[in-house]
Amino acid sequence: MSPDLSTTYLGLELRSPLVVGAARPLSEDPDVLLALERAGAGAIVLHSLFQEEIEQQQLDLHRHLLLGSDSYGEALSYVPEAAISHDGDALYLRHLDWARQHLSIPVIASLNGTHPGRWVETARRMEAAGAAAIELNIYALPTDPLLSSAAIEAEVEEIVREVRAEVGLPLAVKLSPFFTNLVAMVRRLREAGADGLVLFNRFYQPDIDIETLEVRPNLLLSTPHDLRLPMRWIALLHGHEPLDLAGSGGVHRGTDAVRLLMAGACVTQVVGALLRHGPQRLSGLEEELRQWLAEHDHGSVRELIGCMSQSRCPNPSEFERAHYMLAVQTFRPAAAAAAPGPW
Repeated sequence: MSPDLSTTYLGLELRSPLVVGAARPLSEDPDVLLALERAGAGAIVLHSLFQEEIEQQQLDLHRHLLLGSDSYGEALSYVPEAAISHDGDALYLRHLDWARQHLSIPVIASLNGTHPGRWVETARRMEAAGAAAIELNIYALPTDPLLSSAAIEAEVEEIVREVRAEVGLPLAVKLSPFFTNLVAMVRRLREAGADGLVLFNRFYQPDIDIETLEVRPNLLLSTPHDLRLPMRWIALLHGHEPLDLAGSGGVHRGTDAVRLLMAGACVTQVVGALLRHGPQRLSGLEEELRQWLAEHDHGSVRELIGCMSQSRCPNPSEFERAHYMLAVQTFRPAAAAAAPGPW
């Protein structure tokens, strides 16, 4: 009998733990969305709608409405037609509505912001457009020397509270790993209304072109090496708060998904492998996951979830400092020199 791949995430019943993460090339094209569903996606997270997009178009509309307001009454042509609309979220919401109507799997909307504001009202429109849940992607690069870490954390918490006040949908928060005490931050987010966490947000750092002396974007897709950070924190967090955990970053093989599920993830988000190999790679990942389960006599994915979390693994200290000490003590330069890699 084939293993059961179904799982539950944010209260949603999914046919597979393989969820397509938020990335514009994977969710903007309707044909790609349909191909991802055929390939076995458990759910799809649409690309993010950014706070800057919403606020900029609101400002553009305001300036347009004020155009000619100080002019003479004869200049009536300056007054815009009432039918003109500049809603920053209109296109995204139409796309979300299309996806809801044409896909049978859950479609999760993604909202990206850096500070509280009226932009969070868009969450309510996402709910009305048919989103099954909302993934709140919060990230800012703090550079103000007078801004304390406590103030930054309070702002993140306030964003979650404001979005929760707007919607009754399940709410996942996609976090950065850069918190002084992530466990404490997770508790605050749960109290603010989060139902789940996506660990972690992966940032695309700029590069320097040493010939042209320009700062340029340099998109580097994930590799399986990136799996370690989310896996460790998912293992540490599993069972401590009633939150569903999603692992993001580094899932390129079926066994990568197995590791995250064992650590305590309900689902694993896939992006880099699909950007490299196309939607059909999802079918390969599903088959590899199914084969591993069968070979190890597991009847379902649910049997794996959390079996190697800190609270359930044979030696819980391996996920903390003792793990670091063991790694240092067992390191062998000769083995490192012979290991495969890009160096």
